[in-house]
Amino acid sequence: MKKLILMVGISLTCLETITAQQSVVTDTTANNHSVLKDSIPLTGAKPEPSTVKLPHGADSRFRCSAAGLIIPSAMVTYGFIALNNPSLRDLNRSTKSELSEDHPRFNTGIDNVLQYTPTAAVYVLNLAGIHGKHNLRDRTIILGISAVITAGTTRILKTSTHEERPDGSNNLSFPSGHTSNAFMGAEFLYQEYKDVSPWIGVAGYAVATATGALRMLNNRHWLSDVVAGAGIGILGTKAAYWMYPFVQRKLFPGKKDMVVLPYYNAEWKSMGLSLSLTKF
Repeated sequence: MKKLILMVGISLTCLETITAQQSVVTDTTANNHSVLKDSIPLTGAKPEPSTVKLPHGADSRFRCSAAGLIIPSAMVTYGFIALNNPSLRDLNRSTKSELSEDHPRFNTGIDNVLQYTPTAAVYVLNLAGIHGKHNLRDRTIILGISAVITAGTTRILKTSTHEERPDGSNNLSFPSGHTSNAFMGAEFLYQEYKDVSPWIGVAGYAVATATGALRMLNNRHWLSDVVAGAGIGILGTKAAYWMYPFVQRKLFPGKKDMVVLPYYNAEWKSMGLSLSLTKF
């Protein structure tokens, strides 16, 4: 039963984040009857100053409630404390033991795919005609920034904490990279589609939670690894949305056709920025 309580707890935490954020979003349906389309600039009446969802995200300001930041920050803090706290380390071991007893031969590779599913859903939904907040260019830049932040933070922590995995395969357990990727994508999906339907974000968070649970069932991560990874992924995407207007306006004023794409190479453990002069 402990694993069920754990999975429900993580889901409720993420749903609380969604609910808290949803309460501060201004309703845009009354002033926005047209649907955003990829790569086609919108013209017409100027949106109201309080509108969050603007054409192509050109002037959208990221807004987040205190709970939207406190909850993922608390998750990361929990993971750090668990590295040295005897009680939390005992909880890690007891959770591992119960999962092993209930599913002794469990082994699956589906978590390798699930970690990218929420991110892929953003592009699939757009292809299906359900358009989100930003166009192809803008959302890809935001995704690139969040990927650099999330993957870079995860890699640095893995190599500096030297936490041994439950299966003893190496010392790169903390935090869970699969989980951070999944929750990064879940928050990305939520931010793009919260004005369409909050349930799209709920589905993304459900997939991300399943990814974290599978990492524990596969005996690849401790409970605290998964909790911390979830918090890092959420915060990485929030930071990307906050940074995006600065990247576009402050660093490259007037460069309307310049695209900045951050990248992270997991194989070579390198990151950077790529520039392209492309018209959209």
